[in-house]
Amino acid sequence: MFETSMQDDIQIITFKNGKTNPINREMLEQLNDAVLAAEENPSPKGIILTGEGRFFSSGFDLPIFLNFKDKDEVIAFFEFEETVLTNFFNCHKPVVAAINGHCAAGGLIYSMAADYRIITDHPKIKIGMTEIKIGLPLTVAQHEVMRFGLDGNMPFRDLMFFGEMVDVYRAKELKLVDEIVSQELLIERAKALVSQWIDTPNRPFMRLKELLRKETVARIQTQLADKHWHDGLDCFFQDDVRRTLEFVHSSMQ
Repeated sequence: MFETSMQDDIQIITFKNGKTNPINREMLEQLNDAVLAAEENPSPKGIILTGEGRFFSSGFDLPIFLNFKDKDEVIAFFEFEETVLTNFFNCHKPVVAAINGHCAAGGLIYSMAADYRIITDHPKIKIGMTEIKIGLPLTVAQHEVMRFGLDGNMPFRDLMFFGEMVDVYRAKELKLVDEIVSQELLIERAKALVSQWIDTPNRPFMRLKELLRKETVARIQTQLADKHWHDGLDCFFQDDVRRTLEFVHSSMQ
């Protein structure tokens, strides 16, 4: 689940779900509630998304994918997930991802939706997207958020098509993260950024962010309205994909 706390009027949302912090439906609901509350009220000043233990997040909880009974269940899950991700991406308050450990798949997608990504300086941490090796494409909002975060088609191509996990230093070179800091400074640096951006007269950050992301949000909403994106969701019932998901899930236990 998520653990939430308030420090210096900044909401800290911490992935806390087993040893790899996979994302489940309840966590998506919690995150959406937190974002909507931040949008509707003067407080908190912003949001920090982080994790507990050795993982930021390994991505979506694979038993969700393995337990889909039919395509209608798949569509219902991802329509909700797309709403949550779009709301998180479009939150007008500052959002910083404080990446404490390994970060992959859905975990990386949600970190890319933030305004800034800071990662702990540790040589064993790995970050990346291996969806192409599992057999899973991205959904509409996931695709647009990743492409926005990477600022271009070519970096997106290299990350998604090769499916490599890289260390923090290579992640910085690839612009998957913006800063590398010591573990002790991770949250403090994230809080400093939120305060720097929002503690100004009239809070112009919020309008600047809205304009910066406006075209991407509009593109997401237009594509989601076209139900053809549901066609790609049949993959969860393909035998080779299911076998791969089962193997990955068992290897993480």
